Amino acid sequence: MALPDIFTKEVSEDIVARINKLSPDTPAKWGKMTVSQMLAHCSVTYEYLYENRYKKPNMFMGFVLKLMIKNLVVNEKPYKPGSPTAPDFIIKDTRDFDKEKQRLIAFIRQTQSLGGAHFDGKISHSFGALNKTEWNNMFYKHLNHHLSQFGV
Repeated sequence: MALPDIFTKEVSEDIVARINKLSPDTPAKWGKMTVSQMLAHCSVTYEYLYENRYKKPNMFMGFVLKLMIKNLVVNEKPYKPGSPTAPDFIIKDTRDFDKEKQRLIAFIRQTQSLGGAHFDGKISHSFGALNKTEWNNMFYKHLNHHLSQFGV
C-alpha cells in the first residue's frame, strides 16, 4: 500500500491542517516530547536538506545506516510508538511553539513546491541516494507518526 504523496499540494496541505490543529499544550499520547519539541524534531529531516547544521556520518556509520536503518525509515510500514530516535533528532530544550510550527510548515511547503522529481536520486544525509518514493515515505511517515502521537 503506497503512502500518501507528500509532494502533492493536497497531501502537504492536509499535513499543514493537522499541524494547525495543535496548540502549545496539546498532550502527547506517548513519548517524552512536548508538542513544541515534536515540531522541532520533525524539522530536523528538513534541516538535513536545507541547512548545513549536522555532521554527516563517517563512512562506517553511513554503511551501517544504509544496511540496517534505511529500509525501516523509507518503507511503508508505520513506526511503532516509542521507536528509537537518532541523536540529532533528540530535542531536550524548551522551544517556542509558534516559531517551530511556522518553521515546519515552511519546510513542508518548500519541499512540496520542489516536487518529487527534484528529490528523485537526491542524496540523503544518512542513507545515500533515495528515489522519490523513498523520500516521500520518509517525509510522510515521520510527520504522520508524530502528528498521530499528538492526536491530530
